[in-house]
Amino acid sequence: MKKLLLAEDEPILRMLVVDTLEDEGYSIDEASDGEEAYQYITSGEYDLVILDYMMPKMTGIEIIEKVRQLPGKEQVKILMLSAKSQQAEQEKVLAAGADGFMSKPFSPLDLIDKVEEMLRG
Repeated sequence: MKKLLLAEDEPILRMLVVDTLEDEGYSIDEASDGEEAYQYITSGEYDLVILDYMMPKMTGIEIIEKVRQLPGKEQVKILMLSAKSQQAEQEKVLAAGADGFMSKPFSPLDLIDKVEEMLRG
């Protein structure tokens, strides 16, 4: 079973994503802010980390930048979710070290496809 971390500060969206991915057989840890997400990443092993861009305590970009400097965590796969869908924002996220980007809102099927694609690649 693949293990994922979801960091999302909106409880309803977090619940929808967790329900969607658990139905596909993934094991998911949940973080409600950037600081909590960073603690999970530093203390656990994940096949994929899904980060919201704008979160309290630490943004998704800040988390990526810190994680990419951690010994042994440089290769953690990271998918960024963001309502900021402009090309410049996507480029900023990918330049910071994210492996993928999804604009909000998204459909559950698109999320499943993106997660499966990232876990394969």
